[in-house]
Amino acid sequence: MAAKTHRTAAPPAVLTTRALNRATLDRQLLLRRSPMSAKGAVTHLVGLQAQNTKPPYFQLYARLADFDPEELSALMESREAVRTVSLRSTLHTHTADDALTLVPLVRAPRDRELKGFRRGLEGVDLDRLAAVTEEFVEERPRPPGELREELLTHWPDADPLALSVAARCLLPLVQVTPRGLWGRSGQVALTTVEHWLGRSAAPAPELDDTVLRYLGAFGPASVMDFQSWAGLTRTKEVFERLRPRLLTFRDERGVELFDLPDAPRPDPETPAPPRFLPEFDNVLLGHADRTRVIPEVNKGRNGKGNQTYGSVLVDGFLDALWRVDREGGTAILTVQALGKPTRAQRTEITEEAAGMLTVMTDTTDHDVRFGTFLDFGD
Repeated sequence: MAAKTHRTAAPPAVLTTRALNRATLDRQLLLRRSPMSAKGAVTHLVGLQAQNTKPPYFQLYARLADFDPEELSALMESREAVRTVSLRSTLHTHTADDALTLVPLVRAPRDRELKGFRRGLEGVDLDRLAAVTEEFVEERPRPPGELREELLTHWPDADPLALSVAARCLLPLVQVTPRGLWGRSGQVALTTVEHWLGRSAAPAPELDDTVLRYLGAFGPASVMDFQSWAGLTRTKEVFERLRPRLLTFRDERGVELFDLPDAPRPDPETPAPPRFLPEFDNVLLGHADRTRVIPEVNKGRNGKGNQTYGSVLVDGFLDALWRVDREGGTAILTVQALGKPTRAQRTEITEEAAGMLTVMTDTTDHDVRFGTFLDFGD
């Protein structure tokens, strides 16, 4: 009788860095501009980095066809989108639905941040602090300084900064408009997300759903990639639970990657047009291993000290920086190459920059230059 043979499962396919780059750019709507609406894009991308007020608009310009900044501004003015602290305890622009469900789900980073200020909160009842804050900011939106002064009347011996951090970490607060509106903006004023939106938070989704959304916008990705993006820990069991529904790959370093079966994974040689990204763009911060977009040689080179500049993707990878200055009525965009773009690439970069200036600045006089504005000392 013949011996039985046992088939061993084929090892997962290896995705090169370039293959990961093209897959990620496709999910991020950066291979080609999408006809998606601004609201649809904010939903698909699971929010937009929003430490400053203008970057969300530039993120959408880089991704959407015929984008008009007023479209996102209108969403914020109608309270269909809000600015709030969420992923990694940083400011994001989210849809109202995500602000009510996703934000509570990723509270862990805020809890960790709060622990770092415990010395300044000795003797402070955190439940009472949350209640005092909620009542105060729901009476009317309050500037952070005004909220801090109110909290000091209750806890005069506490550290003022610690009180402010505690209020932000304990409650889901939003920065109300006109803060963040295109061409208008205003000073920061805070209230609770439920009060601003006029409805109670729905039950938070299972973390499984957030992992699937993340893979749809950032995949293929590892467990560590997801945890770095969300600011969470110990999520391996979620991926194991989802494993039967997912495909697995390996990167060139042998790290296991998960992905949705029907998600796009384009040919690695698919052309990637130049894209101008603002500081803190989603695609630059969405993974623990960022080499799929930021080559090792350019790691840490999109800023210096506390100053971060815009990034230019050339052939899909960070390979230049940009900033806009004004000289009289002219908007001057300077591109600082980190590598050696070809003549054809310089032409494409110039054309992309000119198009962005036309839509995203309030002047008709533009100039695009290649030059140096940041000295890396090398």
